[in-house]
Amino acid sequence: MQRQPAVAGQFYPGNERQLRADLSLLIPENSVKTRVKGIISPHAGYVYSGSIAGKLFSRIEIPATVLILGPNHHGSGAPAALYPDGDWLTPLGPLAINTRFNTLLLQHVPYLQSDSVAHQREHSLEVQTPFLQYLRPDVSISAICLGRGDFEALQQIGRGIAAAIQDYGEDVLIVASSDMTHYESAESARVKDEAALGRVLALDAAGLLDTCRSRNITMCGVVPAAVMIEAVLALGASGAELVAYGNSGDVTGDNRQVVGYASVLVY
Repeated sequence: MQRQPAVAGQFYPGNERQLRADLSLLIPENSVKTRVKGIISPHAGYVYSGSIAGKLFSRIEIPATVLILGPNHHGSGAPAALYPDGDWLTPLGPLAINTRFNTLLLQHVPYLQSDSVAHQREHSLEVQTPFLQYLRPDVSISAICLGRGDFEALQQIGRGIAAAIQDYGEDVLIVASSDMTHYESAESARVKDEAALGRVLALDAAGLLDTCRSRNITMCGVVPAAVMIEAVLALGASGAELVAYGNSGDVTGDNRQVVGYASVLVY
């Protein structure tokens, strides 16, 4: 099976030459790379959040296998949808789906189903792939699109992912794709996002879900972030770092209604 790009030419350039040029500007040259277990990376158009993602990707070692977790913005397909075996096309060329790791995920992760429908129009996973492919051309991926769920279910999914990684026997980077607060003033977004990011940095998945729910924080990737936290904790994670934070008003100059963006690494 081959996934066609859904937002190339919209969220990021659809032309290979222009995409490479943009990525070279968005990703700072950084000779010091950190080995991490997981990250949270934004997924807006590159003009808005690309530099925040780029600062993150410049800091990390990308292993040969990456698992991308993204929210399901459209509500189509399975609630926990693993993209089937095949290729994921980008303007940089085909990106291989890791068949062996996919098989282990289906064996170990509760609720997970092989399903391409949830991925057809979903941008949150797609916008991560050019960064990975640009920095590690031989990378292979697995991709899971996640709907809503209670903490117990998400904890089981996270722990199942950790078990699959342990069975896989090689390093796997977990990328949780998320933007932060949507369509509030820059100040309101900052206050809310600080609260949510405080729980992320404490590696408190349950607290992150509770904080977003109780304070009406519209962090669209809260579920992927919570699952990533549970997975890396099961793999021995001990800390996290906020790499960059900003909002769409930094680009447009309009701070009345912004979307917040953050990048976080977990080690």
